[in-house]
Amino acid sequence: MTELRPTALRPASFGAEPTGERLARIERSPHFVDGSFRNPVPTRRMIPGTFLEGLRANLTKKDTKPTAPIPVHPLSPEELAVPPADGLRLTWLGHATVLAEIQGRRVLFDPVWGERCTPVPGIGPRRLHPNPIPLESLGPVDVVVVSHDHYDHLDMDAIRALVRSGADFAVPLGVGAHLEHWGVPADRLVELDWQESARVAGLTLTATPARHYCARGPRTGTHQLWASWVVAGAEHRLFHSGDSGYFPGFAEIGAQHGPFDATMIQVGAYSEFWPEVHMTPEEGVRAHGDLGAGAVLLPIHWATFDLAPHPWAEPIERTLAAAGAVGVQVATPRPGQPFEPSAALPAEPWWRAVAPVPADAPLPAPPLPPKAGPQPEEVTV
Repeated sequence: MTELRPTALRPASFGAEPTGERLARIERSPHFVDGSFRNPVPTRRMIPGTFLEGLRANLTKKDTKPTAPIPVHPLSPEELAVPPADGLRLTWLGHATVLAEIQGRRVLFDPVWGERCTPVPGIGPRRLHPNPIPLESLGPVDVVVVSHDHYDHLDMDAIRALVRSGADFAVPLGVGAHLEHWGVPADRLVELDWQESARVAGLTLTATPARHYCARGPRTGTHQLWASWVVAGAEHRLFHSGDSGYFPGFAEIGAQHGPFDATMIQVGAYSEFWPEVHMTPEEGVRAHGDLGAGAVLLPIHWATFDLAPHPWAEPIERTLAAAGAVGVQVATPRPGQPFEPSAALPAEPWWRAVAPVPADAPLPAPPLPPKAGPQPEEVTV
């Protein structure tokens, strides 16, 4: 039986550190090197020497929030009760939270219902729009999938509520210690290393690589893995990026686990100060292309929380510009608006009503491809 050892004097939301058999399994992972998990390519959490500059940019940023209430689609249980015609429906609930209905099963990615994505009440990034549906009204959930343990992807209160729903939980290696500490029974918890798969609720779930990091307490996590996810049924396949910097592994994921009906790709919260752990919109479109042709792109990780110096609507505008240049189909639903990837896609530019784009404002140019040559050494902060 796995022993849980919460660190003394730390809030419950910090979770717990892995011990016992869970720790032994972590130490056997080929991705765990010299006491911590490693990214698939050398990665820095922040460019050295830019911490104060990045903090100043976040504190002094201008025009980064909408000028009026964000239009949200009020999702109802009755709407969800009607099954998707093609067996696949996606509902982006804001940020990285997506409800995927796939072949009669409900998969909930990165559930965050809290008002703030922080362990300190009343402090930190505050939700910019209400959740489209109360968690208690969402109805049954078969599987909860978590990409990593950052507060804007893993909400302790949401997990505790979802335990009562009877759902199973799929998380990257090491993150299960947090969930067990919060009351998730061990027999409803699936913990996977990269490229490991499990059958859950009749679906095949695979943890795939990502370029990021974990941190829930005051220090960067060393024994918790981060992941992107593939969810596959008999007829449909989905990809959820979680958080990730761009890296060549997206093409490998597509070749091994595609083709996909839809990809859910992080396009927001990027910055010149941390360019290796979050993708720009152009990199997100590039990652989508690497994953394989034909899939619908659902941009995620924008609109709900103000986490970076860029303007609020810039991620979606740059995503559309980059996608249009290469012929990628993009779905732009309002938070809470269900859609089926095989049907007509939501395409209304609803964000321009609350954050209009000046007609004479050119979009930022896409970044140049990475240069060949020596890569930076990974720094664990």
